[in-house]
Amino acid sequence: MTSVQQTQRPTSAELDAADPLAEQREAFYTPADGQLAAYLDGNSLGRPLKATSAKLASFVEDAWGSRLIRGWDEQWMDEPTSVGDRIGAVTLGAAAGQVTVGDSTSVMLYKLIRAAVDSQPGRTEIVVDRDNFPTDRFIIEGIAAEKGATIRWVASNPASGVRTSDLEELLSERTAVVVLSHVAYRSGFMADAGAITKMVKDAGALMLWDLCHSVGSVPLELDAWGVDVAVGCTYKYLNGGPGSPAFAYVNATQQDRLQQPIWGWMGADNPFGMTESYAPAKGIRRFITGTPPVLAMQPLKDMVELIASVGMDAVREKSIKLTEYAVALAEDMLVPLGAEIVSPRDTAERGSHITVDHPLFGEVTQTLWERGVIPDFRPPHGLRIGLSPLSTSYAEVELGVTAIRDALTELL
Repeated sequence: MTSVQQTQRPTSAELDAADPLAEQREAFYTPADGQLAAYLDGNSLGRPLKATSAKLASFVEDAWGSRLIRGWDEQWMDEPTSVGDRIGAVTLGAAAGQVTVGDSTSVMLYKLIRAAVDSQPGRTEIVVDRDNFPTDRFIIEGIAAEKGATIRWVASNPASGVRTSDLEELLSERTAVVVLSHVAYRSGFMADAGAITKMVKDAGALMLWDLCHSVGSVPLELDAWGVDVAVGCTYKYLNGGPGSPAFAYVNATQQDRLQQPIWGWMGADNPFGMTESYAPAKGIRRFITGTPPVLAMQPLKDMVELIASVGMDAVREKSIKLTEYAVALAEDMLVPLGAEIVSPRDTAERGSHITVDHPLFGEVTQTLWERGVIPDFRPPHGLRIGLSPLSTSYAEVELGVTAIRDALTELL
């Protein structure tokens, strides 16, 4: 008689031992013993690199402290676009001259959505999904009120995300711009950006992607997809630190026809000309408004280079394996306790975080934080497990999910 032996899942220790990116974890700062057991919130705020402290100290002493105002002529004037070019090349699939770094995500969204609407005379509708991140929806509501535009809401399933079929009845000759998140903040669903962008452009509208939960964790091909405009933050998977500036991508084909609405001296053709009236700079610089946050750009530079050293394909492969492991652990430990996994099971439709729902997860999250286990909670019931591929170990995932199970069991 022969027996069929069931294949066992590798242990977290075995997975870490076989991880080709394991050594990259050493690049990240780790707090003193006992302060942190497991960090599962890299999709909200990335860990700092060890190099960041020295980088900032050096900047204060040398570029700022020694060069002082001369720094603007020597480097800082070009910082928004040079850093933008590097982000574009390493993570966005964007050729040079199409990315600038500067304002917050909200301000960048306002500038590009408003510019898109203004550039489409006769088109008075903005399409956005109801489950998009609140900032995206709020900004659009404000622009619609300013412009007398109509919002067409996509009523997609939050767990399955926005698909081309959800847009078929909404796109028309009245559509000015469609605004969607590439990776949904709640469920981690990853949209088919190429197919949706083509569909939107075929309808004569402009396509804006919010890349906050995808840049630095999944490969992007903005140029190849034909994306018109995009916005993303740098404090999640680009590890720029709390409040680090966002970036804007404007396809070269759109730069001359889009007029951003917040005119400031740094976006002018001659910033130091002190001219009487505004004339926009050529190219991507016209989308800059005020003095760029040069100091705040410094931390993310090292992270972009770390990603470049391993490549986005390797980052994505690790992301898939981490989320697959997290899903398997949640199936074993959390689903039997009444939890529900509400993220896509298909790895091709999932970013670098998963969400598990349970009515008690609000209380569970508070308990976990006190114990040094840091996931994320999104009302009403969603506990997000965010897995930053270069800084997260499989052992950390196992410890974290085990702690979630234990804290939930105590409340049941």
